[in-house]
Amino acid sequence: MSNKIFKAIWLVAITVFLASLIFIMGISYNYFTSLQKKQLKNETDLAARGVALSGMVYFDQLQAADYRITWIDGEGNVLFDNEADFQTMENHLERKEVKEALEKGYGQAVRFSDTLSDQQLYAAQRLPDGTVLRLSIVQTTVWALVLGFAQPICLVIFMALLLSVFLASHLARKIVKPINEIDPDHPEAYYGKENYKEVEPLLRHISAQRRQLKADQDQIEKTALIRQEFTTNVSHELKTPLHAISGYAELLANGLVKEEDVRPFARRIYDESSRLSQLVEDIIDLTRLDSGDLEMEWEDCDLYRIGENALDSLEAAAEARNVSLDLSGSRSMMKGIPQLLYSIVYNLCDNAIKYNYPGGWVKLVVTPSEKEIALSVKDSGIGIAKEDQDRIFERFYRVDKSHSKEVGGTGLGLSIVKHALLLHGGRIRLQSQPGQGSEFVVTFPLSAYRNFTKA
Repeated sequence: MSNKIFKAIWLVAITVFLASLIFIMGISYNYFTSLQKKQLKNETDLAARGVALSGMVYFDQLQAADYRITWIDGEGNVLFDNEADFQTMENHLERKEVKEALEKGYGQAVRFSDTLSDQQLYAAQRLPDGTVLRLSIVQTTVWALVLGFAQPICLVIFMALLLSVFLASHLARKIVKPINEIDPDHPEAYYGKENYKEVEPLLRHISAQRRQLKADQDQIEKTALIRQEFTTNVSHELKTPLHAISGYAELLANGLVKEEDVRPFARRIYDESSRLSQLVEDIIDLTRLDSGDLEMEWEDCDLYRIGENALDSLEAAAEARNVSLDLSGSRSMMKGIPQLLYSIVYNLCDNAIKYNYPGGWVKLVVTPSEKEIALSVKDSGIGIAKEDQDRIFERFYRVDKSHSKEVGGTGLGLSIVKHALLLHGGRIRLQSQPGQGSEFVVTFPLSAYRNFTKA
C-alpha cells in the first residue's frame, strides 16, 4: 500500500511540474515575442530617422548584425538590403507590413522568409519622402527558448525529481503510519481521532465485522453444544425404550412371566416400540428441517381445514384424557407446506391435551386478516413457569419430567414446531402461568407467500 501511495504522489507531482513547466514556457515565449516586437519597432523608428536625415549615406557605416534592413521606394522596388542583392529582389509592394506602412505610416507582420529560410518579425515605417524603411529580426522559437534555458531547466527538473521523491516517500509513510498502528482487535479506540477521520468508516466496518464474527462464533459454539446435547439426549431417549423392550422380551423368552402376565408384557413391548418408532420419526423430521433436505411442495393451504384434520386425529387421545376440543374461526388460505403446517397444529394441540387436567379443554382458533393469519391454541392445563418458557423449544426439554413419562411423547414436538415456523417465516408467542393453562399464538405473514416461488 505504501508503494502505491508513493507512486501515486510521485506521478501527480511530476505531472503537475511538467504541466507548470509547459505553461511557464508558453508564457515566456509570448513575453519574449512581444518584447522583440517592441524592440523592433523602436529600432525601426530610430533607423527611419537616420535614413530620413542622411539618405543612402546612413547605410555606409551601419552596424546591424542582428537586423535585416530593407529600403523600399513608393512603388515597392527595393533600394537597399543589407543581407541580399537588392537588384535581384522582387517587388515588395504587396508585402503586408509595406502596404500598412504606406497606408498608415507603420506596419508589422510575422511570416516565413523565403530569402533567409526562417520565421521573421517585420516592422516597416514610411519616411517623409514616401519611401519605406523595413527592419526584420528572426523570431525566437519555442525550441530556441528551451535550448536557451536548457541548463537551468535541467537543474530545475533534477531538483524537482529529488524533491518529488522525498515528499512522496515522506507523505506515503505519514499516510500509512496511522493505518499500520491500528489495532484491529480494538478499532473503536480510534473513533473521533484526528488522524483517523478518513478511515473511520473502515474502522466502523471492521468493528461491525468483528461483532458479526463474534456472533457467528458464538452461534457456531452454541450449535455445536446443542448438537452434542442432542446426541447425548438421543442416545438416552433411545436407550430407555430399548432397555424396556429388551427386558420384557428377555423375561418372556426365559419363561419367567406368568401366563396371565404375558398379554400385559406384550402390551408394554408394543407401547415402547411405538414410542421408539415415533422418536426415530421425529428425529428424522427434525434433522431434515435442520438441513433443509425436504422433498415437500409448497401449495395453497387452508389452515382452518388443517386444524380440523389435526383435531380429528387427536380426538381419541382427548377422549382418553377427558379433554374437550373446540375449533373456531374461518377459512384461511396461505402458501405453505401442508405436512409441516399440519405438524405445527398437531404438536401444539397434542401438548395441550397431554399436559391438561381431566375435564379440561383445548380451544383452537384460526383468524385470517389482510396481512397475516393467526392461529391460537389455548388450554386449561398445568401451565408453564416463567423460567421454563424460553427453553421449551429446546430438543428433549420437558417442563415436568415426571408427568412427561406418564403422558409419553418424544420431547421433540415443540422443536419441530419451531423449525417448521422458521421455514414459513412465522412467529410464535406464549402466554402461560402455572396452574392456569397456556396459550400459543402463531402468526403467518401473508406477504411472504403471495409471490412465493420455490428456489
